[in-house]
Amino acid sequence: MKMQAAVLRETGRTRPFAVSRALEIEEVDLEGPGPGQVLVRVASAGLCHSDLSAISGNRPRALPAVAGHEGAGVVVEMGEGVRDLAVGDKVVMVFVNSCGTCEFCAVGRPNLCQSSWTARAEGSLSDGSRKLAVGGKPLHHWSGISSFAEYAVVSRSSLIRIDADIPLLDAAVLGCAVITGVGSVLNTAQVRAGDSVAVTGLGGVGLSAVMGAAVAGASMIVAIDTVPAKLELALELGATHAINGREADAIDQVRDLTRGGVQHSFEMAGVPAATTSAYAMVRRGGQLVIASLPHPDAVLEIPLASHVGEEKRIVGAYMGSSVATRDIPRYAELYRQGRLPINRLRSAVLPLNDINMGFDRLADGKAVRDVIGFTSALAEETINA
Repeated sequence: MKMQAAVLRETGRTRPFAVSRALEIEEVDLEGPGPGQVLVRVASAGLCHSDLSAISGNRPRALPAVAGHEGAGVVVEMGEGVRDLAVGDKVVMVFVNSCGTCEFCAVGRPNLCQSSWTARAEGSLSDGSRKLAVGGKPLHHWSGISSFAEYAVVSRSSLIRIDADIPLLDAAVLGCAVITGVGSVLNTAQVRAGDSVAVTGLGGVGLSAVMGAAVAGASMIVAIDTVPAKLELALELGATHAINGREADAIDQVRDLTRGGVQHSFEMAGVPAATTSAYAMVRRGGQLVIASLPHPDAVLEIPLASHVGEEKRIVGAYMGSSVATRDIPRYAELYRQGRLPINRLRSAVLPLNDINMGFDRLADGKAVRDVIGFTSALAEETINA
């Protein structure tokens, strides 16, 4: 079949991307699903900083590729062996498809499964196949998803079925921003009722962490960013305090508010200076959780003596330490109850042709989570509702 898709052919094009056309909208050929694979009609796809890092050249990808790793859609066709989905099912895409049998999967940590890493590096699906091409020349897949397209063929293990009443425009962010941000709070840090929390960096992941802290019952949630509009939104989503990170005494403000620092500090900005500040906000016996993906060369320098003497902990959180099959349905239910208003993360709905402008908005700090909305798929959802 033929479809429209956003193709990244080279990295490092100059800003603004809307002028340099970092992503090119092309007519792409897509083969049908093979064994263990599913054809999905994409309804919505989120624009994430991880994609921006790759477009800018800070994170290597196999190119040329159809980009995008966050999205939601509807099952169109199933390959041989897929028996637990049906045509018309709504699904969320996840960028780590776990094998279910390795040591990490066996102990409930499928987010660390290595089974798809080679395929991701090579730009293929988990079985090594490629389904995308232009003019007979193959294109690579992006994290096994390639959601910036009208359709996607993905491995069955990259999909989580959601209930039919969850709007697909909202569901897109469940597979990356929400599972990472909320998961970092509930799974990695295991924040408890009454705990104190600071979140540095209020993009889609950071604001999801704010909402997750509110769900956990944290008594104090301090939001830190340099964009006033994001600070205001954080307060609306559950933060008890908001501090502009540009203020010289931002760290002191957090420490004063929390009488010595927070129990859980979350770094979601992907900037080394922000990570250093987030560490300084941690109280004795507390922990810093790093969920951002900065430049591969970025490092964190800490004072080792005080780190030991104060028994601080530093923990990484990849995909929010989540079990996607468990957590995405949970977060969808919290959304349904109004306790996790993930729709508030959406800063704009853009057509595929405006995707470069969307990444300019993201790079400029003007967007929380812009979402590509595929009009025909969303219209069909409305008709079938």
